[in-house]
Amino acid sequence: MCGIVGIISLNDNNKKSLYKINDAISVLSKRGPDNNGIYINKNVALGHTRLSVIDTSDAASQPFTDVSGRYTIVFNGEIYNYKELKKDLIKKGIVFHSQSDTEVLLYLFISEGSSSVNKLNGAFAFAIYDKVREYLFIARDRMGIKPLLIYRDKEKFIFSSEMKALLAFDINKDIDNVSLYNYLQLNYIPTHNTIFKNVKRLKSGHYLEISNNFNTYKETEYYKIPYYENDITSYSYNNTKKEIIRILDDSVKKRLISDVPLGAFLSGGIDSSIIVALASKHTKHLNTFSIGFKDQPLFDETRYAQLVADKYKTNHTRFILSNDDLFSVLYNVLEYIDEPFADSSALAVYILSKYTQKHVKVALSGDGADEMFGGYNKYMAEYKIRNKNTLSKLVKWTSPIWNNLPQSRNSNIENKIRQLSRFAKGVNLSEKQRYWLWCGLTDEKQAEKLLKLEFDKNEYIKRKNDITKNIKPNSNINDVLYSDMHLVLQNDMLTKVDMMSMANSLEVRVPFLDHELVNYVSSIPSNYKIDKSIRKKILKDAFKDYLPKEIYNRPKQGFEVPLLKWFRTELKPMIINELLDENFIIEQNIFNLDEINKLKKRLFSNNPKDIHAQIWGLIVFQYWWKKVIYKD
Repeated sequence: MCGIVGIISLNDNNKKSLYKINDAISVLSKRGPDNNGIYINKNVALGHTRLSVIDTSDAASQPFTDVSGRYTIVFNGEIYNYKELKKDLIKKGIVFHSQSDTEVLLYLFISEGSSSVNKLNGAFAFAIYDKVREYLFIARDRMGIKPLLIYRDKEKFIFSSEMKALLAFDINKDIDNVSLYNYLQLNYIPTHNTIFKNVKRLKSGHYLEISNNFNTYKETEYYKIPYYENDITSYSYNNTKKEIIRILDDSVKKRLISDVPLGAFLSGGIDSSIIVALASKHTKHLNTFSIGFKDQPLFDETRYAQLVADKYKTNHTRFILSNDDLFSVLYNVLEYIDEPFADSSALAVYILSKYTQKHVKVALSGDGADEMFGGYNKYMAEYKIRNKNTLSKLVKWTSPIWNNLPQSRNSNIENKIRQLSRFAKGVNLSEKQRYWLWCGLTDEKQAEKLLKLEFDKNEYIKRKNDITKNIKPNSNINDVLYSDMHLVLQNDMLTKVDMMSMANSLEVRVPFLDHELVNYVSSIPSNYKIDKSIRKKILKDAFKDYLPKEIYNRPKQGFEVPLLKWFRTELKPMIINELLDENFIIEQNIFNLDEINKLKKRLFSNNPKDIHAQIWGLIVFQYWWKKVIYKD
């Protein structure tokens, strides 16, 4: 993958800002350490940093301009069907001068205009400038795998792969208080909004056209994940399994194109194991990588990963890490984050990417399968409540018990209590309320008490309603999966993987998110995905003969960064004397001091429960605020 950035000066007085493009591409260097380039014409500047994967020669360097000199592209991502598209363009008489997908993408657009995006199978964010028409076309892939941020004020329009590149242009940094309120609940900022009022994300499956001498802006949706309120498929269960295998196998095969070393993450779970099983059919001696945690055996799944590696004879590498190894990258992660994002598992993704990048430039992953097929524990909980399971009735009446017992993710018993407590909170709520509660780590009341700043409650309700609009009573579980594909997958999981892999100059590809597979899986009945006894039912059944039996029917095991331990030891001075220091909180004037003190008291108590996630969210925000806002 790469880093892209561009700026349009909307008046002649602001043209000097074009030359800050050099600063912008310098801060994107980790996304593209192999090469960089800029293009400037009149009041437009484009920048690119390159991670060379397909056609590593200089002929494929960017910004890339067609032979006429009229069109110039900057492109982040990969087009997996570019060879087929290239054949069609050659038939039209187009002569190519590189072996890159970048050149194919540019000439496809020149040939077919905005409709060209419908032919693309890939993960991408790109911009094409037509200097004759004074026109800019910007597009983002269907699933939001690749990021694209947009800033606009009266003087300039800017787009970039990352916030840090926008900051190089001295943008307005007014905080969006609704986004901050959302962040305090979720530990990430949802949908197309960001921490700043004037910065938005281009929505997945959308493109933006800027024309009429850059005075007209038109955003168009070219793709939407299909949503079916009723189970409509006419396929039998067995035929559906075969079709899933066929489409996913084709997706994996497409994502093996590379002119540099390629591998796959192998966690020991179902999803990454399936990807490795299929990839091994199409390439010899596949490189696979897993991490284990010697200080946390509860979360170490490397023995399951080894079973898959042995079955498919992959060139397998295990990285066995200590808590000290994890802690050693904590400040690297905090420094790289350029917008509040507090999924603590980012530390594990960062360190896995760091070690994997020493061996390969590209890695396949199993991301997306949980949201598509119903893999998370909360889906089973939702299924039980909707189907009036006996457990839901029992927990409803015993909820006071669970709330007062020790809760954490660091032991099986305390994790079960934690889950039961969250289950009990949700069982009496409506479907929409429960969905929102279970997406968050902090509820609305707690977040509002914590936030001292005023925020537009009507705007908050509007955003929340947009996120939960497909959650309906008496529906099948597909409404929750569909909503999570937009909220959790795009804004948490994919953001985390892109950010942490790019921080280490590693490209990650996600075969489960091929839009053909997403379209198909969206149409299959919900009871094919989850029933009273099993999650990801049809995916597990489809690939049962592909994988060792030991990895089936075992509890889904997440990963827990030892935050609580660090907060009470190594990070305690930073919390007490710096980021959550009383004088700093008062000076900052964002959070209520009394609430902050309550959180610190609970953190160092005998029963902190799940508070470490909330504290981590505050630490990430405070660190970011000092780095980006306070320095001004």
